[in-house]
Amino acid sequence: MSAAAALMVAAEGGVIGDGRTGANLALGVGLIGVAIGWLAQARLAGRISTGNARTGAMSAMVVGLIGMALAVLHLATSSGGPGTGNGIVGAIAAIPLGLTAIVIGWRALAHSRRPEQTADRFEHEREFGSTS
Repeated sequence: MSAAAALMVAAEGGVIGDGRTGANLALGVGLIGVAIGWLAQARLAGRISTGNARTGAMSAMVVGLIGMALAVLHLATSSGGPGTGNGIVGAIAAIPLGLTAIVIGWRALAHSRRPEQTADRFEHEREFGSTS
């Protein structure tokens, strides 16, 4: 296969099809965002000891937003309806997936900003009242 033919196949969407490539990309990016957010939550819970939870949370939010933007862009530029092979259903499914990544990342970021409260501090507040 020549380089010109390979570029033509890549521009047309390859073996997957013309319309499904953008939707599959949006789904993949949204799924990666959910995975990054889940790992950030696991870091905060202490199940994973490597990495920074705040960076993971912000990354999940950004990747989820990119996945949603790709899905909306695909919906805006594709013709036809569901069942035509243009990836409309995949793009529609990628929007809540991106939203899920944003929400998981936002929750992890909010949880990482809270001050650590140990059992000793709770016991002290119970005995002497709140110190704040």
